[in-house]
Amino acid sequence: MTPRIVVSAVCVFDDAGRLLTVRKRGTDKFMHPGGKPEQGETAAQAASRELLEEVGIAVPPEHLRLMGVWIAAAANEAATDIEATVYTAPGVWSAHPSAEIAEIRWLDLTAELPQDLAPLLTDHILPALYGTT
Repeated sequence: MTPRIVVSAVCVFDDAGRLLTVRKRGTDKFMHPGGKPEQGETAAQAASRELLEEVGIAVPPEHLRLMGVWIAAAANEAATDIEATVYTAPGVWSAHPSAEIAEIRWLDLTAELPQDLAPLLTDHILPALYGTT
């Protein structure tokens, strides 16, 4: 059986409708802000905490909207899956990289997509956002 990591992630948009993606230090794939829940945290609490720690966006857990739960290949761990609970943050935001985030990039969903996106994004989230699931 493939090892599995449980994570929470958040889709955040700017005023131009672009999706926020982040690249963690020492990695080459862009993904959502998010990470592993700490002991006793709900998925929404972990998503809210990680969003603040990684990109400086404060959204209370109860304001996040559940988008779905997916299993995908982990972007940065070989032969490992992630089980991702993904939320959307209401409103429009600006962000700055913090903690382990080396770089942020706003993804124009109407343009050609870059090749350095995490499997969760390409296989599940973008099809859901495009309404093609």
